[in-house]
Amino acid sequence: MSNDSFLCPAWINEFQGKVTVCDRQGTIIYLNNRAIKNFEKEGGLKLIGTNLYSCHPEPSRTKLRELIEKCETNIYYTIKNGEKHLIHQAPLFENGKYLWYAEFIFDIPDSTLTHVRG
Repeated sequence: MSNDSFLCPAWINEFQGKVTVCDRQGTIIYLNNRAIKNFEKEGGLKLIGTNLYSCHPEPSRTKLRELIEKCETNIYYTIKNGEKHLIHQAPLFENGKYLWYAEFIFDIPDSTLTHVRG
């Protein structure tokens, strides 16, 4: 399978974050270049057409299923192998209709500054 079945702006392939898009049943329909590389050990591009839920252990699997079914956004950060990542999971719409669900993963370098404003 390839990314051809899901149309997106060309710039997203070179976007600095890792982008995964699935349909409302959890089937992966798109990975940008960084996501393909990030998930290389798990199959990379071959993940397209597989189910997103099988990529997550419990309780993450149940949480993700609920987010997709309820059309909810989830934002958190994680530390894995000493690296910080911001995870943004959110529904995607076209002409106001909920069609897909996306996960954006952003690396958070140790040098990242925190600005407290207000």
